[in-house]
Amino acid sequence: MRELDCEKTTKLLNSIMEYELAGVVRYTHYSLMVTGPHRIPIVQFFQQQATESLLHAQQVGEILTGLEGHPSLSIAPMEETNEHNLHAILTESLNHEKKALNLYKELLEVVENGSIYIEEFARGMIGQEEIHNIELKKMLRDYV
Repeated sequence: MRELDCEKTTKLLNSIMEYELAGVVRYTHYSLMVTGPHRIPIVQFFQQQATESLLHAQQVGEILTGLEGHPSLSIAPMEETNEHNLHAILTESLNHEKKALNLYKELLEVVENGSIYIEEFARGMIGQEEIHNIELKKMLRDYV
Protein backbone atom coordinates (compact mmCIF):
# COMPACT_ATOMS: atom_id res chain seq x y z
CA MET A 1 0.00 0.00 0.00
CA ARG A 2 1.09 3.52 -0.71
CA GLU A 3 0.03 6.75 0.93
CA LEU A 4 -3.21 8.22 -0.43
CA ASP A 5 -2.71 11.61 -2.07
CA CYS A 6 -5.57 13.32 -0.21
CA GLU A 7 -5.17 16.65 -1.99
CA LYS A 8 -5.35 15.12 -5.47
CA THR A 9 -8.17 12.78 -4.38
CA THR A 10 -10.33 15.52 -2.83
CA LYS A 11 -9.82 17.76 -5.87
CA LEU A 12 -10.95 14.98 -8.18
CA LEU A 13 -13.87 14.04 -5.89
CA ASN A 14 -15.02 17.67 -6.05
CA SER A 15 -14.87 17.56 -9.85
CA ILE A 16 -16.90 14.35 -9.86
CA MET A 17 -19.44 15.79 -7.43
CA GLU A 18 -19.83 18.90 -9.61
CA TYR A 19 -20.26 16.68 -12.67
CA GLU A 20 -22.88 14.47 -10.98
CA LEU A 21 -24.80 17.57 -9.85
CA ALA A 22 -24.72 18.84 -13.43
CA GLY A 23 -26.22 15.47 -14.35
CA VAL A 24 -29.15 16.17 -12.02
CA VAL A 25 -29.86 19.41 -13.87
CA ARG A 26 -29.23 17.88 -17.30
CA TYR A 27 -31.48 14.86 -16.81
CA THR A 28 -34.22 16.89 -15.15
CA HIS A 29 -34.15 19.24 -18.15
CA TYR A 30 -34.30 16.32 -20.57
CA SER A 31 -37.23 14.76 -18.73
CA LEU A 32 -39.15 17.99 -19.27
CA MET A 33 -38.25 18.32 -22.94
CA VAL A 34 -39.22 14.85 -24.21
CA THR A 35 -42.20 14.73 -26.54
CA GLY A 36 -43.74 12.12 -28.77
CA PRO A 37 -45.47 8.77 -28.50
CA HIS A 38 -42.80 7.20 -26.28
CA ARG A 39 -42.64 10.14 -23.89
CA ILE A 40 -43.75 8.44 -20.66
CA PRO A 41 -41.09 5.70 -20.38
CA ILE A 42 -38.36 8.06 -21.56
CA VAL A 43 -39.38 10.74 -19.05
CA GLN A 44 -39.23 8.08 -16.33
CA PHE A 45 -35.78 7.00 -17.56
CA PHE A 46 -34.43 10.56 -17.35
CA GLN A 47 -36.04 11.15 -13.95
CA GLN A 48 -34.31 7.99 -12.69
CA GLN A 49 -31.02 9.22 -14.14
CA ALA A 50 -31.44 12.56 -12.32
CA THR A 51 -32.18 10.77 -9.03
CA GLU A 52 -29.19 8.48 -9.50
CA SER A 53 -26.90 11.43 -10.28
CA LEU A 54 -27.98 13.08 -7.03
CA LEU A 55 -27.27 9.87 -5.11
CA HIS A 56 -23.83 9.63 -6.71
CA ALA A 57 -23.07 13.26 -5.81
CA GLN A 58 -24.08 12.56 -2.21
CA GLN A 59 -21.94 9.42 -2.04
CA VAL A 60 -18.94 11.25 -3.47
CA GLY A 61 -19.55 14.15 -1.06
CA GLU A 62 -19.51 11.77 1.91
CA ILE A 63 -16.14 10.39 0.87
CA LEU A 64 -14.86 13.91 0.18
CA THR A 65 -15.83 15.19 3.63
CA GLY A 66 -14.49 11.99 5.19
CA LEU A 67 -11.10 13.02 3.77
CA GLU A 68 -11.62 16.46 5.37
CA GLY A 69 -12.33 18.04 2.00
CA HIS A 70 -14.85 20.80 1.43
CA PRO A 71 -17.62 20.06 -1.10
CA SER A 72 -17.98 22.58 -3.87
CA LEU A 73 -21.19 24.54 -4.30
CA SER A 74 -20.67 24.60 -8.06
CA ILE A 75 -21.86 22.38 -10.82
CA ALA A 76 -19.81 21.44 -13.86
CA PRO A 77 -20.35 23.43 -17.04
CA MET A 78 -23.04 21.96 -19.26
CA GLU A 79 -23.06 21.97 -23.02
CA GLU A 80 -26.35 21.83 -24.84
CA THR A 81 -27.14 21.69 -28.53
CA ASN A 82 -30.57 23.24 -27.91
CA GLU A 83 -31.96 20.46 -30.05
CA HIS A 84 -34.61 18.63 -28.12
CA ASN A 85 -35.41 15.75 -30.41
CA LEU A 86 -34.87 12.38 -28.82
CA HIS A 87 -31.78 11.54 -30.86
CA ALA A 88 -30.03 14.76 -29.78
CA ILE A 89 -30.98 14.28 -26.13
CA LEU A 90 -29.78 10.68 -26.09
CA THR A 91 -26.54 11.63 -27.85
CA GLU A 92 -25.89 14.40 -25.30
CA SER A 93 -26.66 11.90 -22.54
CA LEU A 94 -24.18 9.40 -23.95
CA ASN A 95 -21.48 12.08 -24.14
CA HIS A 96 -22.23 13.01 -20.52
CA GLU A 97 -21.99 9.38 -19.38
CA LYS A 98 -18.72 8.83 -21.25
CA LYS A 99 -17.18 11.78 -19.39
CA ALA A 100 -18.52 10.46 -16.06
CA LEU A 101 -16.96 7.08 -16.82
CA ASN A 102 -13.62 8.74 -17.51
CA LEU A 103 -13.78 10.73 -14.25
CA TYR A 104 -14.34 7.57 -12.22
CA LYS A 105 -11.51 5.81 -14.08
CA GLU A 106 -9.28 8.74 -13.21
CA LEU A 107 -10.35 8.43 -9.57
CA LEU A 108 -9.43 4.75 -9.62
CA GLU A 109 -5.95 5.59 -10.93
CA VAL A 110 -5.43 8.24 -8.23
CA VAL A 111 -6.51 6.05 -5.29
CA GLU A 112 -5.25 2.65 -6.48
CA ASN A 113 -3.18 1.01 -3.73
CA GLY A 114 -3.84 4.02 -1.50
CA SER A 115 -7.38 3.33 -0.28
CA ILE A 116 -9.16 0.02 -0.70
CA TYR A 117 -12.51 1.61 0.17
CA ILE A 118 -12.30 4.42 -2.39
CA GLU A 119 -10.78 2.05 -4.94
CA GLU A 120 -13.75 -0.32 -4.59
CA PHE A 121 -16.16 2.62 -4.69
CA ALA A 122 -14.55 3.82 -7.93
CA ARG A 123 -14.75 0.33 -9.44
CA GLY A 124 -18.45 0.10 -8.58
CA MET A 125 -19.12 3.49 -10.11
CA ILE A 126 -17.18 2.54 -13.25
CA GLY A 127 -19.42 -0.52 -13.56
CA GLN A 128 -22.56 1.60 -13.21
CA GLU A 129 -21.34 4.16 -15.73
CA GLU A 130 -20.46 1.39 -18.20
CA ILE A 131 -24.01 0.06 -17.89
CA HIS A 132 -25.39 3.57 -18.58
CA ASN A 133 -23.20 3.82 -21.68
CA ILE A 134 -24.45 0.44 -22.92
CA GLU A 135 -28.09 1.35 -22.31
CA LEU A 136 -27.79 4.68 -24.10
CA LYS A 137 -26.06 3.05 -27.05
CA LYS A 138 -28.92 0.54 -27.26
CA MET A 139 -31.45 3.38 -27.13
CA LEU A 140 -29.61 5.14 -29.96
CA ARG A 141 -29.42 2.04 -32.19
CA ASP A 142 -32.68 2.78 -34.01
CA TYR A 143 -31.31 6.19 -35.06
CA VAL A 144 -28.15 4.92 -36.75
